[in-house]
Amino acid sequence: MGKYPDPKAHQNRWLREAHELGIPVIYFLGISHRRYLALFPAFITSWNANSGKVHVAFGSSDRDAFSGVRQHAFGAPESEAYDLPGTGERRLAFRSVQGRLHRAKFHEKVIEAYGGKCALSGLSVWRLLDAARIFSERGEKLGFPDVQNGLALTKLHRAALGANLFGIDPDYGLHVSPKIIEERNGPMLEALKHLDGGTLRLPTRVEHRPNRDMLAMRFEQFKAAAA
Repeated sequence: MGKYPDPKAHQNRWLREAHELGIPVIYFLGISHRRYLALFPAFITSWNANSGKVHVAFGSSDRDAFSGVRQHAFGAPESEAYDLPGTGERRLAFRSVQGRLHRAKFHEKVIEAYGGKCALSGLSVWRLLDAARIFSERGEKLGFPDVQNGLALTKLHRAALGANLFGIDPDYGLHVSPKIIEERNGPMLEALKHLDGGTLRLPTRVEHRPNRDMLAMRFEQFKAAAA
Protein backbone atom coordinates (compact mmCIF):
# COMPACT_ATOMS: atom_id res chain seq x y z
CA MET A 1 0.00 0.00 0.00
CA GLY A 2 2.99 2.28 -0.23
CA LYS A 3 2.80 5.44 1.86
CA TYR A 4 -0.76 4.72 2.98
CA PRO A 5 -0.34 1.73 5.38
CA ASP A 6 -3.60 2.42 7.21
CA PRO A 7 -6.24 0.11 5.66
CA LYS A 8 -8.89 2.69 6.55
CA ALA A 9 -7.20 5.44 4.54
CA HIS A 10 -9.46 6.52 1.69
CA GLN A 11 -6.94 5.43 -0.97
CA ASN A 12 -6.98 1.92 0.47
CA ARG A 13 -10.76 1.86 0.87
CA TRP A 14 -10.99 2.55 -2.87
CA LEU A 15 -8.72 -0.41 -3.58
CA ARG A 16 -10.74 -2.67 -1.29
CA GLU A 17 -14.00 -1.63 -2.93
CA ALA A 18 -12.49 -2.16 -6.38
CA HIS A 19 -11.57 -5.68 -5.27
CA GLU A 20 -14.93 -6.48 -3.72
CA LEU A 21 -17.01 -5.10 -6.60
CA GLY A 22 -14.74 -6.25 -9.43
CA ILE A 23 -14.33 -2.66 -10.65
CA PRO A 24 -11.46 -2.12 -13.12
CA VAL A 25 -8.81 0.45 -12.24
CA ILE A 26 -6.11 2.31 -14.14
CA TYR A 27 -2.61 1.18 -13.19
CA PHE A 28 0.18 3.72 -13.75
CA LEU A 29 3.50 1.96 -14.26
CA GLY A 30 6.65 4.08 -14.05
CA ILE A 31 8.94 3.76 -17.08
CA SER A 32 11.29 6.69 -16.38
CA HIS A 33 11.46 9.83 -14.26
CA ARG A 34 7.98 11.40 -14.17
CA ARG A 35 6.80 9.27 -17.08
CA TYR A 36 4.22 6.55 -16.72
CA LEU A 37 2.51 3.92 -18.83
CA ALA A 38 -1.25 3.83 -18.15
CA LEU A 39 -2.61 0.26 -18.16
CA PHE A 40 -6.36 -0.37 -18.33
CA PRO A 41 -8.22 -2.39 -17.27
CA ALA A 42 -6.36 -3.67 -14.21
CA PHE A 43 -8.11 -5.61 -11.42
CA ILE A 44 -7.42 -5.95 -7.71
CA THR A 45 -7.58 -9.73 -7.35
CA SER A 46 -6.74 -9.96 -3.63
CA TRP A 47 -6.83 -7.61 -0.67
CA ASN A 48 -4.96 -8.11 2.60
CA ALA A 49 -5.37 -5.36 5.18
CA ASN A 50 -2.91 -7.04 7.59
CA SER A 51 0.03 -7.26 5.20
CA GLY A 52 -0.83 -4.00 3.43
CA LYS A 53 -0.59 -5.65 0.02
CA VAL A 54 -2.83 -6.21 -2.97
CA HIS A 55 -2.43 -8.34 -6.09
CA VAL A 56 -3.13 -6.89 -9.51
CA ALA A 57 -4.20 -8.71 -12.68
CA PHE A 58 -4.34 -7.10 -16.08
CA GLY A 59 -7.24 -7.55 -18.45
CA SER A 60 -7.93 -6.84 -22.08
CA SER A 61 -8.85 -3.36 -23.28
CA ASP A 62 -11.50 -5.06 -25.41
CA ARG A 63 -14.62 -5.16 -23.28
CA ASP A 64 -16.00 -8.07 -25.29
CA ALA A 65 -13.27 -10.22 -23.76
CA PHE A 66 -15.23 -10.26 -20.49
CA SER A 67 -18.38 -12.31 -20.77
CA GLY A 68 -20.33 -11.93 -17.52
CA VAL A 69 -21.89 -8.93 -15.83
CA ARG A 70 -21.15 -8.02 -12.23
CA GLN A 71 -24.02 -7.40 -9.85
CA HIS A 72 -24.49 -4.55 -7.39
CA ALA A 73 -25.10 -5.54 -3.77
CA PHE A 74 -28.77 -4.81 -4.44
CA GLY A 75 -28.87 -7.25 -7.37
CA ALA A 76 -29.17 -4.80 -10.27
CA PRO A 77 -26.73 -5.45 -13.13
CA GLU A 78 -24.03 -2.89 -13.86
CA SER A 79 -24.02 -2.10 -17.56
CA GLU A 80 -20.52 -0.59 -17.29
CA ALA A 81 -18.96 -3.45 -15.29
CA TYR A 82 -16.39 -6.09 -16.23
CA ASP A 83 -15.84 -9.68 -15.19
CA LEU A 84 -12.41 -10.58 -13.93
CA PRO A 85 -10.33 -12.21 -16.67
CA GLY A 86 -9.73 -15.95 -16.45
CA THR A 87 -6.33 -17.55 -16.15
CA GLY A 88 -5.78 -17.82 -19.91
CA GLU A 89 -6.91 -14.25 -20.47
CA ARG A 90 -4.60 -13.07 -17.69
CA ARG A 91 -1.61 -14.72 -19.36
CA LEU A 92 -2.45 -13.10 -22.68
CA ALA A 93 -3.04 -9.74 -21.03
CA PHE A 94 0.23 -10.00 -19.10
CA ARG A 95 2.16 -10.68 -22.32
CA SER A 96 0.42 -7.67 -23.86
CA VAL A 97 1.46 -5.53 -20.88
CA GLN A 98 5.02 -6.84 -21.13
CA GLY A 99 5.10 -5.88 -24.79
CA ARG A 100 3.79 -2.38 -24.12
CA LEU A 101 6.25 -1.90 -21.26
CA HIS A 102 9.11 -3.17 -23.46
CA ARG A 103 8.22 -0.69 -26.22
CA ALA A 104 7.69 2.21 -23.81
CA LYS A 105 11.01 1.70 -22.04
CA PHE A 106 12.86 1.31 -25.32
CA HIS A 107 11.25 4.55 -26.56
CA GLU A 108 12.28 6.47 -23.45
CA LYS A 109 15.84 5.12 -23.42
CA VAL A 110 16.46 5.94 -27.08
CA ILE A 111 14.97 9.44 -27.01
CA GLU A 112 16.92 10.28 -23.86
CA ALA A 113 20.16 8.92 -25.40
CA TYR A 114 19.76 11.38 -28.28
CA GLY A 115 19.14 14.27 -25.93
CA GLY A 116 15.47 14.50 -26.86
CA LYS A 117 16.30 15.44 -30.47
CA CYS A 118 15.79 13.81 -33.84
CA ALA A 119 19.04 12.23 -35.08
CA LEU A 120 18.40 13.68 -38.54
CA SER A 121 16.71 17.06 -38.16
CA GLY A 122 17.54 18.03 -34.59
CA LEU A 123 13.84 18.60 -33.85
CA SER A 124 13.29 18.57 -30.10
CA VAL A 125 9.49 18.33 -29.84
CA TRP A 126 9.18 15.16 -27.71
CA ARG A 127 5.68 14.28 -28.88
CA LEU A 128 6.82 14.22 -32.50
CA LEU A 129 9.70 11.83 -31.82
CA ASP A 130 9.76 8.04 -32.07
CA ALA A 131 12.32 5.37 -31.31
CA ALA A 132 12.98 3.51 -34.55
CA ARG A 133 14.70 0.13 -34.53
CA ILE A 134 17.51 -0.49 -36.98
CA PHE A 135 16.09 -4.01 -37.10
CA SER A 136 12.55 -4.84 -36.06
CA GLU A 137 11.84 -6.84 -32.92
CA ARG A 138 10.56 -9.80 -34.94
CA GLY A 139 14.08 -11.18 -35.02
CA GLU A 140 15.11 -11.86 -31.42
CA LYS A 141 18.84 -11.54 -32.10
CA LEU A 142 18.68 -8.65 -34.54
CA GLY A 143 15.84 -6.82 -32.84
CA PHE A 144 17.25 -6.61 -29.35
CA PRO A 145 15.75 -3.79 -27.23
CA ASP A 146 19.00 -1.90 -26.76
CA VAL A 147 19.78 1.76 -27.40
CA GLN A 148 22.39 0.68 -29.98
CA ASN A 149 19.53 -0.78 -32.01
CA GLY A 150 17.57 2.46 -31.86
CA LEU A 151 17.43 5.84 -33.57
CA ALA A 152 15.54 8.89 -32.33
CA LEU A 153 13.59 10.07 -35.36
CA THR A 154 10.53 12.17 -36.11
CA LYS A 155 7.49 10.16 -37.11
CA LEU A 156 8.03 11.19 -40.73
CA HIS A 157 11.67 10.09 -40.73
CA ARG A 158 10.80 6.82 -39.01
CA ALA A 159 8.26 6.03 -41.73
CA ALA A 160 10.79 6.98 -44.42
CA LEU A 161 13.41 4.71 -42.88
CA GLY A 162 10.92 1.85 -42.72
CA ALA A 163 10.13 2.37 -46.42
CA ASN A 164 13.87 2.44 -47.30
CA LEU A 165 13.57 5.97 -48.69
CA PHE A 166 16.93 6.70 -47.09
CA GLY A 167 19.70 4.61 -45.59
CA ILE A 168 22.51 4.99 -43.08
CA ASP A 169 25.90 3.49 -43.81
CA PRO A 170 28.20 2.01 -41.11
CA ASP A 171 30.08 5.33 -40.89
CA TYR A 172 26.79 7.13 -40.11
CA GLY A 173 26.56 8.70 -43.56
CA LEU A 174 23.08 9.43 -44.95
CA HIS A 175 21.95 8.30 -48.38
CA VAL A 176 18.62 9.14 -49.99
CA SER A 177 17.06 6.79 -52.51
CA PRO A 178 17.49 7.95 -56.14
CA LYS A 179 13.77 7.39 -56.53
CA ILE A 180 13.16 10.23 -54.04
CA ILE A 181 15.87 12.50 -55.49
CA GLU A 182 14.11 12.38 -58.86
CA GLU A 183 10.68 13.22 -57.42
CA ARG A 184 9.23 16.73 -57.50
CA ASN A 185 6.47 16.81 -54.95
CA GLY A 186 6.62 19.69 -52.47
CA PRO A 187 8.59 20.81 -49.39
CA MET A 188 8.16 17.66 -47.31
CA LEU A 189 9.93 15.61 -49.93
CA GLU A 190 12.60 18.30 -50.26
CA ALA A 191 13.35 17.90 -46.55
CA LEU A 192 14.14 14.24 -47.17
CA LYS A 193 16.31 15.05 -50.18
CA HIS A 194 18.44 17.41 -48.11
CA LEU A 195 19.52 14.48 -45.96
CA ASP A 196 21.59 13.05 -48.83
CA GLY A 197 25.30 13.36 -48.10
CA GLY A 198 24.71 14.36 -44.49
CA THR A 199 25.73 12.62 -41.28
CA LEU A 200 23.68 11.15 -38.48
CA ARG A 201 23.58 13.16 -35.25
CA LEU A 202 25.06 10.80 -32.65
CA PRO A 203 24.43 10.39 -28.91
CA THR A 204 27.06 11.94 -26.67
CA ARG A 205 27.82 8.62 -24.97
CA VAL A 206 29.76 6.27 -27.25
CA GLU A 207 28.02 3.19 -25.85
CA HIS A 208 24.67 4.57 -27.05
CA ARG A 209 25.72 5.05 -30.66
CA PRO A 210 24.19 2.80 -33.34
CA ASN A 211 25.73 -0.61 -33.79
CA ARG A 212 27.87 -0.43 -36.96
CA ASP A 213 27.37 -4.08 -37.91
CA MET A 214 23.63 -3.71 -37.74
CA LEU A 215 23.78 -0.49 -39.75
CA ALA A 216 25.81 -2.34 -42.40
CA MET A 217 23.18 -5.08 -42.68
CA ARG A 218 20.34 -2.60 -42.80
CA PHE A 219 22.21 -0.50 -45.39
CA GLU A 220 22.36 -3.55 -47.67
CA GLN A 221 18.57 -3.71 -47.48
CA PHE A 222 18.36 -0.04 -48.43
CA LYS A 223 20.66 -0.51 -51.45
CA ALA A 224 18.65 -3.48 -52.64
CA ALA A 225 15.40 -1.50 -52.39
CA ALA A 226 16.92 1.54 -54.10
CA ALA A 227 18.33 -0.46 -57.03
